[in-house]
Amino acid sequence: MEVDPIQHLVRPAAGDSEGVLVLHHGRGADARDLYPLHDILDPERRLVGLCPQGPLALPPGGAHWYMVRQVGSPDPQTFWPTFGRLTEWFDSIEAEHGVDIGRTLVGGFSQGAVMSYALSLTAGRPGPAALLCFSGFIPKVEGLEIDLGDREGLPVAIGHGTQDPIIGIEFGRDAKGILEQAGCDVFYNESPMGHSIDPSFLEILVPWVGSIVDDFGTSVTGESEEAGS
Repeated sequence: MEVDPIQHLVRPAAGDSEGVLVLHHGRGADARDLYPLHDILDPERRLVGLCPQGPLALPPGGAHWYMVRQVGSPDPQTFWPTFGRLTEWFDSIEAEHGVDIGRTLVGGFSQGAVMSYALSLTAGRPGPAALLCFSGFIPKVEGLEIDLGDREGLPVAIGHGTQDPIIGIEFGRDAKGILEQAGCDVFYNESPMGHSIDPSFLEILVPWVGSIVDDFGTSVTGESEEAGS
């Protein structure tokens, strides 16, 4: 299966960027869906914000990252081509924006959280500065090897609704347990809601994100573009 290259939106930093925040949308949405979260999570615009769009079309006007056959196990025939395109795009961030993976925060909602876990935890992939995953799960896909051996201390924020009818709360709790056992620094939050992002948790995450960026130290290259391809 062939899929198109990843398209994305860019939220520029206010000046010289100190890092990158990548946010992946969920099933049926597009790159614009989580774009406003950049100004919520990073109100001082210290980071370049990137919003990639899933390369698979989902009529009438949305996009997605893989076909859903069973929650917890993405369809491999659609997951792998998409994951290949996403890793190509993600690995180009350093050259395009002058920011290495160690200064890149990765996150997303629903399918976007699943892709964030895959990008950040797969064997052979470099670890990000932090993970922010809302209403998702650590994927189980034939051929995908999750390796947490060198992820000790990785900051991970997980938010999940206790009444989520799409991706049940057990998936959030499972991810929490797996990551804590691996020594990750997990910031976990459950909210009495369905399949959505809790605005109050986003507010709590603002200083959390800020503290991670504080640890970066010296600024890197500036940004002025609004969109990319």
